[in-house]
Amino acid sequence: MTLEKIAPVSPAAGYLGGKRNLARRICGIIQSVDHDGYAEPFVGMGGIFFRRAARPRFEAINDISGDVTTLFRVVRRHYQALVDELDWLLAGREEFERQRSIDPACLTDIERAARFLYLQRLAFGGKIVGRSFGVDSRSPARFNLARLRATLAAIRDRLQPVIIERLSFADFIRRYDRPGMLFYLDPPYWNCERDYGAGVFDRADFEKLADQLAGIRGNFLLSINDTPGARAVFSRFQMRTVDVSYSIATSATGQAKRVGELIIANFPLDDAAGAEILP
Repeated sequence: MTLEKIAPVSPAAGYLGGKRNLARRICGIIQSVDHDGYAEPFVGMGGIFFRRAARPRFEAINDISGDVTTLFRVVRRHYQALVDELDWLLAGREEFERQRSIDPACLTDIERAARFLYLQRLAFGGKIVGRSFGVDSRSPARFNLARLRATLAAIRDRLQPVIIERLSFADFIRRYDRPGMLFYLDPPYWNCERDYGAGVFDRADFEKLADQLAGIRGNFLLSINDTPGARAVFSRFQMRTVDVSYSIATSATGQAKRVGELIIANFPLDDAAGAEILP
């Protein structure tokens, strides 16, 4: 296995289901698995992709969201134009509501990328459906272009050799599966399928995903919330539980909630993960 060491990059914004609290463990497992290609069917804002400290020669990312893929294409190809567009925006509830009301289909790609990034920086909990303005009176505004410029420049450079797709998860896996490929999958959480929009991912898609993963030639690593349904659908694979703290479900109290996350794979997790998989 030959992986090139790289500097991890911070994602540009939060995203529902982001893996900040689990990233160290997942990235440790990924780096321990022999692979010469890496692919993510549900990349979101890249909570795992960008935090990895090593990469193979081939990488591909995918998301069915046009907002996500447009943002990554624009960052890579039109960095300065995106920064110039963001320079007009300020962190405030009125502007947030104005941007939220705009139909992205009516915007140019650069305008759409700026709008999406702005909303994700300021939306409470990184929500996509039903966004609300998030503010913490003890912290600076999360939309701060003075700091964001450097993050976007790092993402631009990191994405240069990467294939960016907008396919269904099934088509993406089918196109890129081969011996030596490692897929990391972060599908919607069980019981949260509608949080990404109607028709994006349905309950039946979990079974379709499990069936497809059972027949691939490469390896996969998948993370999902620990529920009886998820355990049943993915029961044919290796499975471990990790405790993670999340605060979005307890916003009223401000206290983090301990929840269970499943790490699922088609290779022995004890060998790959070592102590990293343990709570």
